[in-house]
Amino acid sequence: MSGMQKFRNIILCGDCIEILRSVGEPFADLIFADPPFNIGYQYDKYRDRVEKNRYLAWTRDWMSACLGVLKPTGSFYIAIGDDYAAHVRLIGEDLGLTLRNWIIWHYTFGQQTRNKFARSHTHIFYFVKNPKQFTFNDWAVRVPSDRQLVYNDKRAQSCGKLPDDVWNTYSRVCGTFRERQGWHPCQMPELLLARIISASSNPGDCVLDPFVGSGTTAAAAFQLGRDYCGIDISEQYVENTRKRLTDLQKTRISGPLSMHEMLELKRLVFEIGRPADAYQMNEKLTQLFCRQFAVRMNNCKHYKPDMILPLLPEICPCQGRK
Repeated sequence: MSGMQKFRNIILCGDCIEILRSVGEPFADLIFADPPFNIGYQYDKYRDRVEKNRYLAWTRDWMSACLGVLKPTGSFYIAIGDDYAAHVRLIGEDLGLTLRNWIIWHYTFGQQTRNKFARSHTHIFYFVKNPKQFTFNDWAVRVPSDRQLVYNDKRAQSCGKLPDDVWNTYSRVCGTFRERQGWHPCQMPELLLARIISASSNPGDCVLDPFVGSGTTAAAAFQLGRDYCGIDISEQYVENTRKRLTDLQKTRISGPLSMHEMLELKRLVFEIGRPADAYQMNEKLTQLFCRQFAVRMNNCKHYKPDMILPLLPEICPCQGRK
């Protein structure tokens, strides 16, 4: 089995630096990394509070190991907190990566504080290996503009607009949310990963997460028709992620849409942010939604309101709570 195939659709237990350094050739089209922030989270294996220089040396090592398995046209996203965001940006530059966006994920349910402003954001760096050759599917992430949604302005682009670099659609995954995996302390929202995966990879591509944790990157990749590779040092997280993926693979979707389409439908619903009854009462809004969904899927398929409307009540906000 070639190096590229060996690391597809697998969750590995071990040190990501050691594992990735042993790979003979690049296999990843997209990497998403959400490493420990060195702020004292309670993981079951990793100690998330080490001396600063040691943490930065380790950060350079894992970023370098990831870069070694990233294809020449690949993209590399890194989520990180305030304390080390500037360092990660500079390490990326030192390693030869090109920064395309410094994204701010602004979320609700931020951690409250007593003597300073509450922190309610995470930095997400969007790097590419080759600034002239990379995947960016703009149609997969476009959303209706206010000119379309509010002002009915004929000057609006019919295909919608690209989101800006402050993402405030996605809440932190709280304990009452359906997607919450109770065995991991720090879980990324599936829809946020879906945006990144849809924008920066294509069906059949391989998405790598070197700190797979709760398995959300792999779960989103699977639903979107991508291959996945996840690595974690924790046996428990690896075992639970494998179970999460097995359960997902057994899921049978009833209705007119595929698993891929259902995840993208949910993402568009949350990104527009309208309740289900708004579509029932507004024919123009429903038609706009269906057109935008067709743009996003990019599959030459026509999505009619009578196909989409019955699916909305179950997936419209509020935030997937139980």
